[in-house]
Amino acid sequence: MAWPMRGMDMLNLFGRFSRLVSIWLAHPTAFVLALLSVIIWAATGPLYGYSENWQLIINTGTTILTFLMVFLIQNTQNRDAKAMQLKLDELLRAMHGARNEMIDLENLTEEEITRYCGEFKKLHLRYEKEMERRGLEKKP
Repeated sequence: MAWPMRGMDMLNLFGRFSRLVSIWLAHPTAFVLALLSVIIWAATGPLYGYSENWQLIINTGTTILTFLMVFLIQNTQNRDAKAMQLKLDELLRAMHGARNEMIDLENLTEEEITRYCGEFKKLHLRYEKEMERRGLEKKP
């Protein structure tokens, strides 16, 4: 692969990397290693006299890890959300009678989404009333 990497190559590489890291970090072993790191750091406190440099080590480490994890988690969540949207779009497309206008709904304006929310709220209330009516009819 020639350097510099093209945009899609970089995206694919980062996508694979973020999925692998998120899988590894979700494993209990990663938690145990993080916990051990904190325990070792705390145990070395008396050795370093609880100095500012001793505190700086954990603060810097956790800040850097948190900063980097934000990007990895966001990448993984974005990818999962896109995949979910594609699956839902395919189901809508394949269902006879489904409104295909709902495909790609996530890209509408807030006003359009609010309009759909109001429509579905009305539908929900209508079905709720219908269920209550049926429930009353079935009672002796």
